[in-house]
Amino acid sequence: MAGEVVLITGALTGIGRATALAFAREGARLVVSGRRDAEGQALVQELRALGVEAEFIRADVRHEEEVRNLVDGAVKRFGRLDVAVNNAGTEGKPGPITEQNAESYAATFDTNVLGALLSLKHELRVMLPQGSGSIVNLSSTMGERGAPNASLYVASKHAVEGFTKAAALEGAASGVRVNAVAPGPTETEMLNRFTGSAERKAGLVAGVPLKRAGTPEEIADAIVFLASGKASFITGQIIRINGGKTAS
Repeated sequence: MAGEVVLITGALTGIGRATALAFAREGARLVVSGRRDAEGQALVQELRALGVEAEFIRADVRHEEEVRNLVDGAVKRFGRLDVAVNNAGTEGKPGPITEQNAESYAATFDTNVLGALLSLKHELRVMLPQGSGSIVNLSSTMGERGAPNASLYVASKHAVEGFTKAAALEGAASGVRVNAVAPGPTETEMLNRFTGSAERKAGLVAGVPLKRAGTPEEIADAIVFLASGKASFITGQIIRINGGKTAS
């Protein structure tokens, strides 16, 4: 993937950060995005130290003008857009459905669903006339299954998988591929926030057949593969990376 232009949202921590580093090791040119300037600039310096071109563009995926500026900024800097990884997301407010309201719905769906829609819209705006491109969305094991006390997160990731399939069909005739990865429990700060305690985290991980959580680097490797020419006949698919959690 040497020289290809890769845009990553939610790139400052966890899976997004690991994905940026993985693409850099492949020689890609990177635009990383997030909502914190200092962390963004620090990541850019780390990526440049690996010998690649990299830029940080601040953007909040909940706001269309910021997403538009992000995509346009990537194209202005590098002349094209080959890969987009829509990683920005939130766990929202865990709790039973009876405790959810319009505010908690918006807090989850504005990032996970509206953010995915706006990102796809503007990435495809560039890639369709370009006649090429690969987009990888971030879903979750919960994009296929239900889970108690996580209704909004579950519903938002089901929506991401629907967007992925629809966008893949819209992009196929133009040579644009759209897929998603769906991680199981992964060692990130989001998992720690979601579980809320070491005991609850251990209980969640105990349900993984491989008896451990995944690492951000393992998810990043799958993203790089899906984005690459090695996956040139794969589109509209959800790749589940969960240690066997959905095998039964």
